[in-house]
Amino acid sequence: MSQVKYSQDGFWVEKKETHYIIGLSDKGQDDLGEVNFVDLPAVGSIQKGEVLLGVEAAKAVTELSVPVSGTITEINEALEDEPSQLDSHDIQKNWIVKMTDVSEEEFLALDSHSGL
Repeated sequence: MSQVKYSQDGFWVEKKETHYIIGLSDKGQDDLGEVNFVDLPAVGSIQKGEVLLGVEAAKAVTELSVPVSGTITEINEALEDEPSQLDSHDIQKNWIVKMTDVSEEEFLALDSHSGL
């Protein structure tokens, strides 16, 4: 069973059985506009509030902070060659990282609705 929550910064966070997946939500896509370039994180430990993703997009050049602490175990490296996948509404394409060891408390504190 999976559960999806949303951050104020424009991410969706899906809790799967053993891991969490983070991607760009509709709100994040709307805030940024068409994505032209991404600076992806490295595998390893990351704390809530640290930079998860650097983005150059039509409406903004910004760094987006990770909404939960945990360990990044996998990165969607296809985004380096095709950053426009972040514009997709297909979560199979617009995911950014997969994580483990996520703080359950931080996950539960996220919003149940996308904010749009």
